[in-house]
Amino acid sequence: MVDLILYKFYNYSKTFMQHGNMVRHEMRFMNVKWSMVEREEIRMPITELLVRNAQLYGHEICLKEINLDLQEKHNVIWKEYELIENNPAGEYRREMTWKVFDEKANRFANLLIKRGIKKGDKVAILLMNCLEWLPIYFGILKTGALAVPLNFRYTAEEIRYCLDLSDSVALIFGPEFIGRIEAIYDQIPKVKMLFYAGEGRPSFAESYDRLTANCCSEAPDIKLTDEDEAAIYFSSGTTGFPKAILHTHRSLMSACVTEAMHHGQTREDNFLCIPPLYHTGAKMHWFGSLYTGSKAVILRGIKPDWILRTVSEEKITIVWLLVPWAQDILDAIESGEVKLEDYELSQWRLMHIGAQPVPPSLIHRWKNYFPHHDYDTNYGLSESTGPGCVHLGIENIHKVGAIGVPGYGWEVKIVDDKKNEVPQGEVGELAVKGPGVMKCYYKDPKATAEVLQDGWLYTGDMARMDEDGFIYLVDRKKDVIISGGENIYPVQIEDFLRAHEAIKDAAVIGLAEPRLGEIAAAIIELKPGYTCTEEDINGFCMALPRYKRPRKIIFDKVPRNPTGKIEKPKLREKYGALALVEKQTTA
Repeated sequence: MVDLILYKFYNYSKTFMQHGNMVRHEMRFMNVKWSMVEREEIRMPITELLVRNAQLYGHEICLKEINLDLQEKHNVIWKEYELIENNPAGEYRREMTWKVFDEKANRFANLLIKRGIKKGDKVAILLMNCLEWLPIYFGILKTGALAVPLNFRYTAEEIRYCLDLSDSVALIFGPEFIGRIEAIYDQIPKVKMLFYAGEGRPSFAESYDRLTANCCSEAPDIKLTDEDEAAIYFSSGTTGFPKAILHTHRSLMSACVTEAMHHGQTREDNFLCIPPLYHTGAKMHWFGSLYTGSKAVILRGIKPDWILRTVSEEKITIVWLLVPWAQDILDAIESGEVKLEDYELSQWRLMHIGAQPVPPSLIHRWKNYFPHHDYDTNYGLSESTGPGCVHLGIENIHKVGAIGVPGYGWEVKIVDDKKNEVPQGEVGELAVKGPGVMKCYYKDPKATAEVLQDGWLYTGDMARMDEDGFIYLVDRKKDVIISGGENIYPVQIEDFLRAHEAIKDAAVIGLAEPRLGEIAAAIIELKPGYTCTEEDINGFCMALPRYKRPRKIIFDKVPRNPTGKIEKPKLREKYGALALVEKQTTA
């Protein structure tokens, strides 16, 4: 925090660059308290943090990529990908300093500018987690263009749709996506440039490595402000088609501040990043490391031993886990698969969880094995820049089960259908307001107006507030299913199932599941005279990406109202899925 205030004091200018040594000496004697920082609103583009870190901590390692033994999954096709999939085989470690990070970002920025990319253009990223991901992201931002991260599970058609919706004029992709890009190559006329990062370059793309190696490593002369548009993220809507979420530099900067404030992050911390970087959650939690100039490790793998080994060997202090991964670690400990005495874990100070409801029983089990860990959970949406518009707070573990209180710089309220606040203890829709709220749904004013009113973002989640001001999720107003931290939108699966010759109608709802939180269950109504088995349906669904496949098949009549809408509340009641979120957070 001291560094950041001094950096602002010097107006992050060339003068600062020329007097870097003086600044470093002054920082040794400055004693700026947290309260001073808390009164400070940081108004600058997020790229300036990278410039600062390169200048002050240039030769320090900022990122390390660790890829452990992954040979058993080397031949898995893309449709089988779990939340994190690891394609390269073999064990290796790669690392990068802040100076190299900034130079790589500058090289890519200068390449894009040389090719005609200008402020306001959109450049898409389709990569698995790797050391290059973040420098590429910041290279795009340094041009004044908007970064457009794409979900690595997208089908070729979903990639095409998102590229078109976002008006992307360039795409950088990795080896795992050659087939999907080749399939749509002649269907993306807006995309004028295709860059390929990796070995085995296809003929229809240019080499990112070769081209950037010949580009200048100095920062391009592009003026940016915190109000400039910075990124487009995708979140599927209930129609099944992704919505493009537009964020400014102010939104991204707010995520940096929020993350650091919530967890008292310092330069001595070392953050372990496992989830995919296209997620707002994963990247925005790493923003805390960017804000403090501290180190982070990208781990490509989720096995309990890999996580614990990395924490041990890399001296990790902060780990963000998803519920299934935390459960897997606990199960591995209790089964004897891993032994805690084999690892050095004393420096690990904080475990926090997000992306889905957290069962209190999980945290109680965790504290049995890790009694000295601070614990936090956070609630956020892609529309609210990921982490922490609501968070529990490390001092409030006695309230485990709640999503918490308003995050740093955020306001919350719980409202009825007329947007009036409900009395304390009553259930209503959760609304949030703060510097990280999206600017809009790109090119969709109608959808924007439905959820964004007077600066308030209406989340679609049903919640209540207890007598102490802590917020508990109860249910979802939307049909979205959150399984293992991944959003699943029923309409996509329903439309797919209805293409089966024996299926008259289909409805998909979420059912509780101990490890994943909830799973997708398909209620299937067959056509008269047709027979079909669960195995038949499961075989048919193999054409879907793995995470979208229904985990449970139920043959039953699909109820619809007079206007033709599926009566999902009836199905949820019949199959015990009412107040699903509340059930998850009281387990």
